[in-house]
Amino acid sequence: MSAPFASDPALSRGREFPIEQSLARGPRSAFQRDRDRIVHSIAFRRLRHKTQVFVAPDGDHYRVRLTHSLEVAQIGRVVARALGLDEDLTEALCLAHDIGHPPFGHAGEEALDNALGRWGGFDHNAQCLRVLMRLESPYPEHDGLNLSWEVLEGLAKHNGPPGQINWALAELDTAYPLELERWPSLEAQVAALADDVAYDNHDIDDGLRAGFLALDELLTLDFIADQWRAIERKFPSAAQDRRLRELVRNQIGLMVNDLIDETTRRTSGIDSVEQIRSASGPLAAFSPQMAEHERLLKNFMYEKLYHHPQQIHTAERARAVTAELYAAYAQDPSLIGEDWLATIPVQEPARSRHLADYIAGMTDRFAIAAHAAIYSRTPEGLRNV
Repeated sequence: MSAPFASDPALSRGREFPIEQSLARGPRSAFQRDRDRIVHSIAFRRLRHKTQVFVAPDGDHYRVRLTHSLEVAQIGRVVARALGLDEDLTEALCLAHDIGHPPFGHAGEEALDNALGRWGGFDHNAQCLRVLMRLESPYPEHDGLNLSWEVLEGLAKHNGPPGQINWALAELDTAYPLELERWPSLEAQVAALADDVAYDNHDIDDGLRAGFLALDELLTLDFIADQWRAIERKFPSAAQDRRLRELVRNQIGLMVNDLIDETTRRTSGIDSVEQIRSASGPLAAFSPQMAEHERLLKNFMYEKLYHHPQQIHTAERARAVTAELYAAYAQDPSLIGEDWLATIPVQEPARSRHLADYIAGMTDRFAIAAHAAIYSRTPEGLRNV
């Protein structure tokens, strides 16, 4: 049964470019079609070679942006189903939320932000909208994937109403207003928290596998230690790697159940999507205790994994490679792909933003190969696992 505050695809606010219903392919709702457009997009496929935690990992078992997005979608659907929300809208938001990331993750983003400093900077969340609304254009009639208003709104407000609106988001909002000052649907709020649940816990898995995290250090977090002791009592003869995976599963289950319970409590008495959007704050949330645990876990992961000396070194190299790519293309735009060169604007800032769009679409391995071709040397220090 749908909750009274669930988004209804039949009542969608529509799309930027109207489409003829007679051209609809198959018996799908508006949000199902959005999900399918995302899954079939080139930008989505490129996520399989984009950094999640480790840059261009050699090992096949480490997560990348694509596998992370699939895991977020699985968690998001579970929560949406339990709360009576629209699962297809939730899934579409989960699958698309990382599409704006450039190669090398946040290191690549910092390099592009610096390169575009005088032209408004670069933000991966706004770039996600830019890709979906303008750059990924498989249709003859219009630019972009022409997704529904509800998907675009949810992506624009992935972390709530944006405090600072950069040039990319401002341009898109002017063309197709997304009510940026209001809270998004509950499906969008759930997708954002599903993202937190996924990377908080799956990054533990990858960090332990890579040897960047030590179990003894992880067990300094009391709430993790309590779970580990319970697992040891329940599975005394199990192999260590199996118990570690059980730990990750337990933590995900605890966070998901807590999210469902707290959101159910907060939405008691809510009977419309409009009330969700008009609220003074988010209505999908962890309980205060779980929120504190999640904060402590994030702090731990930043200290021990994301800011690990080897990770910092790799990030510095990735920033340098991205910056050097931008510098080369700015000096000689003929180095970019033919299709991109054919459409490069003459005037600034559009010219520089066009170059950043080209780089942002690269996968890690394509960026490494492009840099090697330009500078006649393969950049070193970009793989740490």
